[in-house]
Amino acid sequence: MRVFVAVLTVEFSLDGNDNLKAKRRIANSLKQKVRNQFNVAIAEVGTEESLTRLRLAAASVANSEGYLRSRMDKCLLMMEAVCPEEMTYNDMEIYAAD
Repeated sequence: MRVFVAVLTVEFSLDGNDNLKAKRRIANSLKQKVRNQFNVAIAEVGTEESLTRLRLAAASVANSEGYLRSRMDKCLLMMEAVCPEEMTYNDMEIYAAD
C-alpha cells in the first residue's frame, strides 16, 4: 500500500507590522482555522524572528494522491481567502512512500 505525504508552504507579507503580538494573533488565528477545517498539522517555519513575514507549513497524510492534492489545494484557497495579509509565496510538495 502506498502512502502519500503533502507539505504545503505559504508565506505572507505583514506590511506595516511592528510588533510580535500582532503577528502571533494573525498566525494563531490562521493556524486554528486551517486545523479545524482540514485536520492538518500546521506550524510557523523559518520566520520566527521576522515581524513582517509569516511562513506556515501544513502537512497531511493520505493513501490517495488525488485526494491529498485536492485537500491541500482547498487548504491553500481557504488560507488566501481568510487571511487579510498578502500571500507572497506558496508551494506544495507531495511525497510517496511504500
